[in-house]
Amino acid sequence: MLPLVTAIRYVTPLREGGSLPGVVEADDLGTYVMKFTGAGQGRKALVAEVIAGELGRRLGLRVPDQVIIDLDPVIGRHEPDPDVQDLLKASTGWNLGVDFLPGSLGFDPLGWTPDAGFASRVLWFDAFIGNVDRSWRNPNMLVWHGDVWLIDHGASLYFHHAWANASRVFSGPYDVDDHVLTRYATGLADAEAEFAPRITEPLLREILGLVPDRWLDGDPNFDGPDTARDAYVELLLARAANPRDWLPQLDVAHRRPDTGTRRGEKRPSWLGGGGS
Repeated sequence: MLPLVTAIRYVTPLREGGSLPGVVEADDLGTYVMKFTGAGQGRKALVAEVIAGELGRRLGLRVPDQVIIDLDPVIGRHEPDPDVQDLLKASTGWNLGVDFLPGSLGFDPLGWTPDAGFASRVLWFDAFIGNVDRSWRNPNMLVWHGDVWLIDHGASLYFHHAWANASRVFSGPYDVDDHVLTRYATGLADAEAEFAPRITEPLLREILGLVPDRWLDGDPNFDGPDTARDAYVELLLARAANPRDWLPQLDVAHRRPDTGTRRGEKRPSWLGGGGS
């Protein structure tokens, strides 16, 4: 499992996204962005964060460290916002913590031109996990100490919201038109050659082992957490084996408009307009 820490101080809510994560300090002296089990997206958003984030890290992408945070809602007793109080009370117990990057800045697609290798690797990764939330309006990337870090993967792996039709829901071409790095991703074939062979059953089982049982338990589609893990592994292995089914024209970056309001067709309705 991921490292387990205890929240000792609730610092402030982050209001950029619909799920209202909060900054907390923990007993390991770390500061984290805490994502709550009681938020509208529920435990599955946290499951997606762990799987996608830890996979990205193992593929060599920069993703902030993740921990499990044990929360006693009493730490937020002085927070005046009743919505935050309700969220804290609904999230007693284990939540997800993402390492807080102090002084980081949001990635501005108009202020920095990424190299083709970086853009291609991120786009391929997002296509693999079905990340519908890295648009040019909301890149979900932070610049910290000169490096770009990937955050907010709770909207990925959207198939687990409909397990009965997961294979069908997670099939078909990934919508690259709205992705912030599409125009720069001219080396997707190289990214495929690098990443696809590394997504193996042992790797996926290692990552799924980091997801707490309590976040996987209770799903009526499975007998228990281990059965749920098997389903994730099976589906993701099949996807890794057939990348041309979901990312066509790998050597041609799709063009996207500089303006407009088009959203990805598979973007969940609960995601709203901001990050999670």
